[in-house]
Amino acid sequence: MKIEQIYTGCLAQGAYYITSNGEAAIIDPLRETKPYLDRLERDNVKLKYIFETHFHADFVSGHLDLQKNTNASIVYGTNANPDFECIIAKDEQLFTIGNITIKAIHTPGHTLESTCYLLKDENGKDTALFSGDTLFLGDVGRPDLAQKTNEMTQEDLAGMLYDSLYTKIIGLSDDITVYPAHGAGSACGKNMMKETVDTLGNQKKMNYALNQPHKKAFIEAITDGLLPPPNYFGMNVIRNKKGYESFENVLKNGLKEWNLNEFEIIAEKNETLILDTRNSADFYQGFIPQSINIGLNGDFAPWVGALIVNLEQPIILVTPIGKEEETITRLARVGFDNQIGHLKGGFETWKEAKKEIDMIHRITAEQFVNEVKIEENKIIDVRKETEYNTEHIQNAQNKPLAYINDWLKDVVPNKHFYLHCAGGYRSMIAASILQARGYRNFTEIEGGMNAINKTNLPKTNFIAQNTVLT
Repeated sequence: MKIEQIYTGCLAQGAYYITSNGEAAIIDPLRETKPYLDRLERDNVKLKYIFETHFHADFVSGHLDLQKNTNASIVYGTNANPDFECIIAKDEQLFTIGNITIKAIHTPGHTLESTCYLLKDENGKDTALFSGDTLFLGDVGRPDLAQKTNEMTQEDLAGMLYDSLYTKIIGLSDDITVYPAHGAGSACGKNMMKETVDTLGNQKKMNYALNQPHKKAFIEAITDGLLPPPNYFGMNVIRNKKGYESFENVLKNGLKEWNLNEFEIIAEKNETLILDTRNSADFYQGFIPQSINIGLNGDFAPWVGALIVNLEQPIILVTPIGKEEETITRLARVGFDNQIGHLKGGFETWKEAKKEIDMIHRITAEQFVNEVKIEENKIIDVRKETEYNTEHIQNAQNKPLAYINDWLKDVVPNKHFYLHCAGGYRSMIAASILQARGYRNFTEIEGGMNAINKTNLPKTNFIAQNTVLT
């Protein structure tokens, strides 16, 4: 028996590849199937089952393409009702893979169909729990992502999750290995550990959700502080449930190379988004006007999903040379299928043709400290509220990047302001959006709060601020 965790850092997502005696199972596969097909061929095993823990919201699963390539059976838990043929597992139904057995444990709460899969080894010993979004390391799945019904609130779902965990999971053996679907950085939870594997026994000791005194306390604890889910989550659930374009077709369309004249014609169409995926250090020095910068070197796919409201919007790419396929793949993972190609030769093609170039006004933290007047100048901090509350520049306003489409209208176009995040990645995204919408009277700070912290600029925090005010 072999268990391999295939972890994708950009999505903080874990898929699982399991083999035993010539047969294999894959749990929660990502959309691109080649890595799994390569493993099956390498190990000379036949894929028997594709297990899905639930209808994923944060990514488009590879279950349908994988099934077409292997004829393996797709398995969902009780209450799933997808628009394609699959096995709907009954609670405690058993599935054999070679010499091992996997038991489906229906654990509703995160979603109504959420199911954990308990692996029993060749000797029938409970060995591993593939917990999906039911149980994370340090956290549990948020109860507000299920497809809404008029009868069921997030508190109702949280109560169901409590029952699932406390009656079906917490009684399992301490030495079972927990393999969750996500780790730190995923929007599917709020308190996840950076580790991606742990024992159930350790989770029973340190996971706050598994140590609540009663059901009411559990519900209050896991619903407290939930931020609104990203815009693309609902559409991804629908695609995972109803079907989607083959990844091979999305890749083929995205890999179309457009020369300069062709690119200009396409880009001039009002609905087309120019997405530049270079890093911020390159982007600010020159880019195609109206481009939006979301760099591949950060949490690329989640930020695309959070900020581009329409998954059907045509996207034309400007990428670092050699990064075209990676860009297309990472966009497809979160459901952005309408990729219509990329500029051949990237930004250098545009620059060498002496076309109009736009730039972002960026200064160093040292320059910022020398010229800013804390009591007079407007400073916008686009970090998360929790980061801002921990420490921020005195008098800075917190406008999280995730909500830029909401607060953008409140920015006064002719009043200068400074813009920063933690390290420059998010503030450059914000800067590109601002500039594309016609806001130009701002200065972005290179290195963000990380660089500012190395200066003597006055800073404060939420607690200190409240203490002064009271």
